[in-house]
Amino acid sequence: MGLRDLKKQQTRERIVETAWRLFADRGFEKVTVADVAREAQVAPATVFNYFPSKEDLFYGPLEAFGGRLIDAIRAREVGEPVLVAFRRFLDDTGGLLARIRAGDADAPQRARTVNRVIGDSPALQARERQALARTTDSLAGLLAEETGTDRDDIHACVAANALMGVHRALVDYVRRRVLADDNLTELDTDVRNLSAEAFALLERGLGGYAPKPRPAGLRDPRPGLPGTAGVDPDRVLPHHPHPRRRHGAELG
Repeated sequence: MGLRDLKKQQTRERIVETAWRLFADRGFEKVTVADVAREAQVAPATVFNYFPSKEDLFYGPLEAFGGRLIDAIRAREVGEPVLVAFRRFLDDTGGLLARIRAGDADAPQRARTVNRVIGDSPALQARERQALARTTDSLAGLLAEETGTDRDDIHACVAANALMGVHRALVDYVRRRVLADDNLTELDTDVRNLSAEAFALLERGLGGYAPKPRPAGLRDPRPGLPGTAGVDPDRVLPHHPHPRRRHGAELG
């Protein structure tokens, strides 16, 4: 990394750290971009160069989750149903829950701060819903592409909304617990148990849907299950035999 890029990175990090400190101290709604610029010792135009809106100052570092999720689903092995890959992604995602589980002394307060700021801000809650909706649409588009259907295919839309619904439900549960409970030591275990129950419910209806298709030209598949066009049935993975496998939710 050259000196110019290093300075840009340092400026960006300083702006983000300043913004988060002000949001935590005053609440999101009571902080302006001018406040952030003044505290970070940069011009307001510099802030906007890095972050198009005030909401981006808060959610920018957190919204990479959606991109990583879509990348993980796209990269799953041939024959693997989307539900299996989605479960594994949430299970492997760290976030603040993993830091709390690992004994990070700062993680509980960080979790409370993040969720308090979001809970007190209608603007941030709206931005969160928009981000989740964009990820859901992207997932539905990917599933429609892989199953050889139109982008507005009802099966792809239902599957994407059902899978993302698990994530949304777990995030909401974590938020309620974090804001109401001073003892978070069991939160990660509770979330994983709830996640396993939720995916077990979906598995009965979505367990064989949208296995990763085989690249065109490798082999003509035999007729398979609905929604498995282009898939070698010999490679379609069976349902997970243990629906109570541990899972977690991303939170920051």
